[in-house]
Amino acid sequence: MLIDFFYTLKDAKIPVSIKEFLTLLEALDKGLISMSMDDFYFLSRTIMVKDEAHYDKFDKAFGLYFKGIETIFEKNPEIPLEWLAKRMERELTDEQKAALEKFGYDKLMDRLQELLKEQKERHEGGNKWIGTGGTSPFGNGGQNPEGIRIGGKGGNRTAVKVWEARAFRDYDDERELGTRNIKIALRRLRKFARHGAEDELALDATIKATANNAGYLDIKMQPERKNNIKVLMLLDVGGTMDDHIARTEELFSAAKTEFKNMEFFYFHNCVYDHLWKNNRRRHAEKFPTWDVLRKYTPDTKVIFVGDATMSPYEILQAGGSVEYNNEEAGAAWLQRFTSAFPKFIWLNPEPEGLWQYRQSVSIIKQIMNNRMFPVTIEGLERGMRLLSK
Repeated sequence: MLIDFFYTLKDAKIPVSIKEFLTLLEALDKGLISMSMDDFYFLSRTIMVKDEAHYDKFDKAFGLYFKGIETIFEKNPEIPLEWLAKRMERELTDEQKAALEKFGYDKLMDRLQELLKEQKERHEGGNKWIGTGGTSPFGNGGQNPEGIRIGGKGGNRTAVKVWEARAFRDYDDERELGTRNIKIALRRLRKFARHGAEDELALDATIKATANNAGYLDIKMQPERKNNIKVLMLLDVGGTMDDHIARTEELFSAAKTEFKNMEFFYFHNCVYDHLWKNNRRRHAEKFPTWDVLRKYTPDTKVIFVGDATMSPYEILQAGGSVEYNNEEAGAAWLQRFTSAFPKFIWLNPEPEGLWQYRQSVSIIKQIMNNRMFPVTIEGLERGMRLLSK
């Protein structure tokens, strides 16, 4: 049975080898996992997939192959603990939600410092202490219009700070596109030139030279014609952008194909004093934003990609980042980019009809001089047309 599973992974263009497949069989033979689908999923992914960029492909291949298969797996698994934890989540009416107080960034941070000194035990379902459930602005799993998430998973996406080790994954630049429309839209941003070694036959020049040479063949060569546009792409990753991974990967893959002179960096929510290129090493391998600003020439086209959905504090206030205490506001860094590179746009994968309900989107649009476009074919064409002027 698992031989076909191996070939399914190969068909999904996941770089798996016979050695890894034999290792998986050996692990099963030694009884390293229980007979549950979840255990087998994590074991097989750990052994067969060596790069997080292929996780999505593995998930699709796994689901395709094991759809409906129940023969060797238990039929009555235990109820997941997270299901039971849902009992702590409180359902509030719209009136109750509106009545909850917003403290403001400075007051939130001061109050958190006080609670860290006073609190001695765990709390659940309250409105004051750091805990789970309830309406306190500190903790996770509850309801509050503006708080600091500590542990747990985000639900309402209203936290102004997040205290946890957050793991983001790189966008897959080899994603197969279901349509060529994105590439065609990006091709509006073109400026061809010939540079480098003369390794391409210059047919017109060869015909002319041969005619001038009394019919004796005189071959002429020329450099390959390439798109000479320089592109710097800055991609938001993690958090609310998880909803737009597929669309962003299609855009990223198409851009890497169309723009040979393209560099990229990642950021989270807003640009601050450092960027990164590998999400697994984002805390160890940081690129100072000042260095990025100085490295590229002013004729570089800058493309921001992000849903611009965040707390306004993250844009407008020093220390407003959800992950660390940034010394300068994100708005200051965005304005430096717009000043250093006159040709810039912001591509937003969030549906354009929702932008009016996001305060942060309005702020980013203002900083970008209204150069924000949706990640649709029409939006990409408008954006490329503006960059090519």
